[in-house]
Amino acid sequence: MRKITSLSALLATFATFPAMAQDLETVGKPEPGAIGFQPAVTEVARDLQWLDHMILYIITAIVILVSALLIYAIFRFNKKSNPTPGTFTHNSPLEVAWTIVPILILVFIGAFSLPILFKQQTFPEGDINIKVTGYQWYWGYEYTDTESGLAFDSYMLGQPATMDSEDDEAGAVAYVNSEGMAAKLAKFGYAPDEFLLATDTAVVVPVGATVVMTVTGADVIHSWTIPAFGVKQDAVPGRLAQLWFAADREGVYFGQCSELCGKDHAYMPITVKVVSQEVYQAWLAACEEAGEYVDPSQLNV
Repeated sequence: MRKITSLSALLATFATFPAMAQDLETVGKPEPGAIGFQPAVTEVARDLQWLDHMILYIITAIVILVSALLIYAIFRFNKKSNPTPGTFTHNSPLEVAWTIVPILILVFIGAFSLPILFKQQTFPEGDINIKVTGYQWYWGYEYTDTESGLAFDSYMLGQPATMDSEDDEAGAVAYVNSEGMAAKLAKFGYAPDEFLLATDTAVVVPVGATVVMTVTGADVIHSWTIPAFGVKQDAVPGRLAQLWFAADREGVYFGQCSELCGKDHAYMPITVKVVSQEVYQAWLAACEEAGEYVDPSQLNV
């Protein structure tokens, strides 16, 4: 299902709406030179980041211990320091220790990691249910709870499907970051550094709502991912898989297809806008009335 809305059609649709009073903060996106995780805005993401940090401490301690033992053995048992080598063949207490201790470490890690895994894979009843389909190379979304079956496709701003005559006049070229492309991004409310991240349409969900997504692929394997939500699910043709999240902070979040899916894999971003319940209801009503996707930033709420 492909419902591509040109910029001119969008502007015509939005003409009846005054500008929205609130702007969404961009929360989850990669930053140049940054390390670490994006801000966690779901319970699952916070649990995953905590688990990662906890395991990092354990691994760091193991690396330090093993490195110290290696350094000690190098200096204590080299030929110069130990000209007469030992004749023993084993050390039973030591062998038992280096078998039992790793088992205890793994059990300790498992005691924390398995509950988080079960939380990820135990799906609550969704306040909002969305079907996600991966295509080469864009995403299709269907809000299955809506009466009209609201559905739209989401392309990276700068893909040929999003370009029009106004872009040609501004000197914007598909897949090329330029002043013309920056102007195009600005029309959709995005910053110039969000090229390759921003899309012409976005998944819109209310803050605090439990969103359950059913994910599949139409051609090859894709992967729907939003790092700030702590979700990643492969979209496999012929199969249905699910993920869920409940974002507790309003804002704009970005993700990418995370499964190599062909030549334009790098141009298949994901945009999610988490808005207030009031804005979401107004957006849903506007989409139902228009019969197509309406940008929530154009609503007067």
